[in-house]
Amino acid sequence: MRVWLVLLLLALCSWGGFNWWRHRPVLNAPGIVAGDVPDQEDLSHGPELSRGRFTLEPRAKFAMTGRVLSREDYQLDDLAPIAPTDLALGWGRMSDSAVLDKIRISQSNRFYFWYTDHFPIPRHEIEDSSANMHMIPANDTAARELRDVRPGEVIHFDGFLVDVKRDDGWHWDTSLTREDTGAGGCEIVLVESITEDKPTVVSK
Repeated sequence: MRVWLVLLLLALCSWGGFNWWRHRPVLNAPGIVAGDVPDQEDLSHGPELSRGRFTLEPRAKFAMTGRVLSREDYQLDDLAPIAPTDLALGWGRMSDSAVLDKIRISQSNRFYFWYTDHFPIPRHEIEDSSANMHMIPANDTAARELRDVRPGEVIHFDGFLVDVKRDDGWHWDTSLTREDTGAGGCEIVLVESITEDKPTVVSK
């Protein structure tokens, strides 16, 4: 019995080490590495998409280049079967290491949290230039790309903002603006493709 317990602990440690290495942070020099705001084109009515027990209603075409501030993977909550990963993303000065070094960032329970003792940029800019996004891979390729995303990495992705409904009446609506915060302020993104972006650092 003890042998099996030791083997199990070794397997768990090995998996944990591999997972850490796979998602080890990417270091960036000071400067803005994702300067553009997200690109959104609202849709008057898009065709609904079926994903098992879930129905996705596209609300807007959506594309952006952003720095990954944090990632959190989920397995047990309502959205986990279709959105296994949340990415906290920043753009503009929220992609600058000189700014981010003064802000503590975390994720939990589908929310993104930030803390600072001294504001390096105005509060509204922190809130308007970063967001927590629930990522739904649209295909196997996007799923593989999403699994490899690392904190600190600059990525570009294309897809749609979608509302999610489940066959038992449960629903979750996406945010359609970058200016909201709190419950309902997260984007739900159906991701068609993700690519790593090789940034050109722009000084402030």
